[in-house]
Amino acid sequence: MKQGKEVENPESRFFALLVAAAKLPGVRIHREAYLRSALARHCSEDDIRRAIEETPAAAGITVEVLDKVANDSIRYETAKVSALSAAAGIPGILALPATVPADTAQYVGHMLRIAQKLAYLYSWPDLFSDEGDDADDATMGVLTLFFGVMFGTQSANAAVGKVAGMMSEQVAKKLPQKALTQGVVYPMVKKIAAYLGVKITKDSFAKSVSKAIPLVGAAVSGGLTFATYLPMAKRLKKHLAGLPLAEPSHRVMDGEVVDGEVVEEHETFAAAHAEQHGADTPAPELEEPRS
Repeated sequence: MKQGKEVENPESRFFALLVAAAKLPGVRIHREAYLRSALARHCSEDDIRRAIEETPAAAGITVEVLDKVANDSIRYETAKVSALSAAAGIPGILALPATVPADTAQYVGHMLRIAQKLAYLYSWPDLFSDEGDDADDATMGVLTLFFGVMFGTQSANAAVGKVAGMMSEQVAKKLPQKALTQGVVYPMVKKIAAYLGVKITKDSFAKSVSKAIPLVGAAVSGGLTFATYLPMAKRLKKHLAGLPLAEPSHRVMDGEVVDGEVVEEHETFAAAHAEQHGADTPAPELEEPRS
């Protein structure tokens, strides 16, 4: 059956996991609330207001402040996801069918949380319009690229840089919908999604083995999560901080960038990417991360 084949498709599997994780409670970060809270101890009210209305770069917030706030957020999310992973490892082998899928989902959820926080600090636009809304294709695309950067794929670095360059050149506040959903960046999104679908499945299996022994499994699982999540978050931070979009001085205007043009239209997120990412689509060649 086609539906069964789609489940086996790594690209579809990754998008399904991303969509499910984005719907978990507490995963979506409210951009205004986060920036206000994160910058409160370091910036004036005027700078915070401008960072929210425009971007931290437009508000002239220094690299040193952003670096400190980003590191604080990374430490917080790393400690939280590691503790949850350790707790999931306590029951041992009898609870594996329940704990492993939940652990994978919450791990991806915390990847989404830190990706949003770092994006907002380094002047990316709001990725989720409302807590109850489904994310659109452009948001899913850029989050896929962020995950690719976190896992160390060179093509994701290049694609994120291209998207940031489009936005920086046009000083726009919205994601380049066309480039991410059908234009120059879209093929790379699909390729990276397929790689991540395989990679996350393998990592999930390795973590499931670590949970087989109660208590010992908790320590190993929490340690593995810490050892993988922290460097991935730091990798994304370093990349976003080095993009032209994060450089102070630019102001932003309404409108999204579409291959060099600024437009106002939005696209809704296609449910489940089923037809778009079905099993009949040839699997892209997977890319190993850089060492």
